[in-house]
Amino acid sequence: MHVLVTGATGFVGGHLVPALRAAGHDVRALVRDPSAYDPPAGVEVVTGDLLDPDSFADAFSGVDAAYYLVHSMRAGSDYAERDRRAAANFREAADAAGVDRVVYLGGLGDDGEIRSKHLRSRREVESVLDAGAYDLTVLRAAIIVGTDSASFRLIRELTATLPVMFTPRWVRTDCHPIAIDDVIEYLVGVLAEPETTGETYEIGGPEVLTYAEILRRTGEVMHDAEPRIVPIPILSPRLSSLSIGLVTDVPSNVARPLILGLKTPVVASDDRIQEVVPVSLTPFETAVARALDDENDAEDADGAAADQRTRAVADGGDR
Repeated sequence: MHVLVTGATGFVGGHLVPALRAAGHDVRALVRDPSAYDPPAGVEVVTGDLLDPDSFADAFSGVDAAYYLVHSMRAGSDYAERDRRAAANFREAADAAGVDRVVYLGGLGDDGEIRSKHLRSRREVESVLDAGAYDLTVLRAAIIVGTDSASFRLIRELTATLPVMFTPRWVRTDCHPIAIDDVIEYLVGVLAEPETTGETYEIGGPEVLTYAEILRRTGEVMHDAEPRIVPIPILSPRLSSLSIGLVTDVPSNVARPLILGLKTPVVASDDRIQEVVPVSLTPFETAVARALDDENDAEDADGAAADQRTRAVADGGDR
């Protein structure tokens, strides 16, 4: 199958593209800056920006299925409007090209309980995409555990920095974290199963945890010590989001919408997807350990590359 992946340079897209190639698909990646993307072997790269409909019309030529993995939180406070336009432009281009299937990864949360702008935006994008002529398959997930996940990075850095945390009541909110490997297995798997067309599935790991439990278990995996969680009723999610930049490296324009969304329970209420795409779900601690190992491997690789550049400069200076 000829598959287009938007958001190929992002966290999920970066894992999905090689997995689709390994499954035997012809993959085309739509990126804004091809010079900043190192694609896996055999992946076709096309340039375009979903906010500029004239820039990517040819990207859908000959495509059977497309993945929508784009969101604009890093772009600033107008991200919801940008995501709305990007999804509409994608839908129109896919319809014009006669794309048969689209797969979208959105967010968990019951419609009546979603209070944050971030989660409402994810659901709005889902609605925009659902108006297309193609068959849409939607997967809804909560925190995805893996290196480069913004949500997991927040948890990891808070755990690493603060042995004692004074938190709002959102630490008691239920969440359904899932390993990136399991998400990718679902995303690739639904493409091979025609009965998933037009369906919406909720996906989660083997356990529902509160955010306090997620923080404690992450601390246990990281340094064999759980952080002490002290909920403070008068501390709102908004106030806590303002201090995130003081203790983590996550950009405030990304951290703030995520923190404000933590008061909404995000739990998969059914496991219907397991009937068509059975996945052996990864335990939370295993997912955390893998993410930390991948991060250490990436840091080692970056260090080796820096050493190599330093040696090259020194060798050049000797000549």
